[in-house]
Amino acid sequence: MTDRQMTADGDRTGLLAGVVLCLLSMSSVQFGSAFSATAIAEFGPAATTFLRVAIAAAILAAIVRPRVLRYDRRQWLSAAMLGTTMAGMTLSFFAAIERIPLGLAVAIDFLGPLAVATFGIGAGWRLVWPAAALVGVMLLSHDGEGWIGDPVGVLFACGAAVGWGTYIVLMRSSGRLFKGLEGLSMSLIVAAIAAAPFGLWRAPEAMSPEGLGMMLGLAILVPLFPYALEMIALRRMPIAAFGILMSLEPAFGAIAGFLVLAQPMTPWQMLGTALVVAASAGVTSAGSGQS
Repeated sequence: MTDRQMTADGDRTGLLAGVVLCLLSMSSVQFGSAFSATAIAEFGPAATTFLRVAIAAAILAAIVRPRVLRYDRRQWLSAAMLGTTMAGMTLSFFAAIERIPLGLAVAIDFLGPLAVATFGIGAGWRLVWPAAALVGVMLLSHDGEGWIGDPVGVLFACGAAVGWGTYIVLMRSSGRLFKGLEGLSMSLIVAAIAAAPFGLWRAPEAMSPEGLGMMLGLAILVPLFPYALEMIALRRMPIAAFGILMSLEPAFGAIAGFLVLAQPMTPWQMLGTALVVAASAGVTSAGSGQS
């Protein structure tokens, strides 16, 4: 076997591993978000965000043991930016799913990464993809009888969309600056600190065996497990391929909302989900074709 063949086989293996990691990550994120509905209803989105992130940060720090005193300015800046983005993204998303169906929240949320990809491919016929995504979100916002997009919930989902688009760029950068999962560990610590002013005041309400057990399970589902998988996946595959795979996120959100929260979807809403998925895949494919 030649060196070129060995390299090609290694690239295919890395890509396949990245695909598996992305699918596991999406499942964990969306079902974790769906299972969070109980905690959000009981303790509020801010306290749920803070406790989940704080527990995840503590677990990962105990495993990774980041070398805090050895990081340079670039690494600290990267961790600060990514951690703050994680906190804002999660706070906004949880506030959104408290008010609007999970499938709609995820579809709006995905407009963030879609916008980032769209800016990268320029104008022309490719603008059909973001237009299709907007049509899909509109279809998801109507249940056949009326509009289901509570304005405040939609606004929070838009905030989460901005955070998600920023998160993808910062996560890839962090993966290059740090070894292993040290960057994620530091970012989660920053995220816990950033979320504390919003959620700390209600955190004592969850200080029971049942509450802490619930938060521990949710912390593993989101953010610990999926964030770690995504950081590893982004090291193994092109960012365009990562974006195409993540375009399945709205479909995972709709499925999780249906199975866990019993949020049914009309045929038009299913079509809306399909449009968002197709638009996301289309715009990232167009972007990869230009690179």
